[in-house]
Amino acid sequence: MAEVDVKASSWKTVQVGRVALFMRGIYAGRLATIIEIVDHKRVLVDGPSGDHPVPRHSEPLSNLILTPLVLKIPRAIGRGPLSKAWEKEEIESKWSESAWFKTNQQREKRRNLTDFERFKVMRLRKQARFQIRRAQATERKAA
Repeated sequence: MAEVDVKASSWKTVQVGRVALFMRGIYAGRLATIIEIVDHKRVLVDGPSGDHPVPRHSEPLSNLILTPLVLKIPRAIGRGPLSKAWEKEEIESKWSESAWFKTNQQREKRRNLTDFERFKVMRLRKQARFQIRRAQATERKAA
């Protein structure tokens, strides 16, 4: 018989305390915590972020993307204890250090460039590519 190796999935599960990122709607780009699971398509979220707070409301899961960040909180926690847990776990700093956040920031920066700024980026990339290829050519000649 063949040997079967069963592994648990590495998917992010919908769970109370999971930090989610809004992708659509008026809160797009903001973070919130899942407080309660309403049904298989909706969750109750609350975002105690200092910069851009999200009020407690029901939100469809189709508007959210789950992040790897999870708070250890009980179901239906109040706003005050949630804010304390948010600060204790330093969710804002963890999020701002993540590669996901940095990639999104880079995309936004690129999306907002003017035509001339895009031209300058293209020229800088060409110069860098030329320098790399010239260094590789000298190494090939030396070898």
